[in-house]
Amino acid sequence: MSHRAALVSGTLFALAAGLMWGLIFVAPLLLAAYPPAMLSVGRYLAFGLIALPLAWLDRVRIRELTRADWADALRLALVGNLLYYLLLSSAIQRAGGPLPTMIIGTLPLVIAVASNRRNRHRDGLLSWRQLAPSLLLIGAGLALVNRAELAQLAPDADRGRYALGALLAVGAMACWTWYPIRNADWLRAHPGRSPSTWATAQGLATLPLALAGALMLAGASAAGWIELGGPLGPTPWRFVGLMLVVALLCSWLGTLCWNEASQRLPTTLAGQLIVFESLAGLAYAFMLRGQWPPADTLAGIVLLIAGVAWALRARPQPVAAVA
Repeated sequence: MSHRAALVSGTLFALAAGLMWGLIFVAPLLLAAYPPAMLSVGRYLAFGLIALPLAWLDRVRIRELTRADWADALRLALVGNLLYYLLLSSAIQRAGGPLPTMIIGTLPLVIAVASNRRNRHRDGLLSWRQLAPSLLLIGAGLALVNRAELAQLAPDADRGRYALGALLAVGAMACWTWYPIRNADWLRAHPGRSPSTWATAQGLATLPLALAGALMLAGASAAGWIELGGPLGPTPWRFVGLMLVVALLCSWLGTLCWNEASQRLPTTLAGQLIVFESLAGLAYAFMLRGQWPPADTLAGIVLLIAGVAWALRARPQPVAAVA
């Protein structure tokens, strides 16, 4: 595949993943009566159950995975799935949708900085002169959106609650800085392996973790430490339906699309394309609010898109050439 074809197809896969991943920012708002731990366990329990028939259909390639591969899948599932969504759900229920969405939107900046020199021998090196325009555009866009959201806060709003939500979102951002870098390491080290098989493997690795979490939640509920409102909460059908939708679209299909993008794009560039997730989440949050974004938010979105477009023009240079 030519460089241009890989760039275009990888970007389209990243866009598809972002559009699906954006749904994770509205599910906690639609299930506001549910504790974040239950949302995280429910989502990944559904993901693991969906992965079982997929693994059976793909059993030949699943059997080719080694013990080291399964250890990697387990680590990715724990940090990039369960812990990430636990922190993100907690942040959204405390600070609303847009603020955590835009904190997660700093991922393109953080991943680009973290992966550029780390992966220079594999992906080539993007000079800071190449990165600076896109990073500045994305940073300015995020600043505008965050300023608009802070201006929307009511005078009597619980600022401490919003601050805690922001802090939890930073923790989620740290999890998802680590996840795409380590996930890309595996995918680029195994170019002959199917991205769909790896997505399914992560679902299988998530299942025992989610089951353990469900047992812990049941025990905490029985002891009276938390109130779940029944085994499936106060609105069981909505909970089950949303968990299945999020598990299928966000956890499996979104991960599949992201794996396809990660095999085609340098990690530094792929990291910047996570901005699609933030844009989708922001759009869904305003649709849920039933209002049009304010001028500052729209200006920020334009800057975000411009930053991504600029990033696509940059070509990594081999380390020897740069030196």
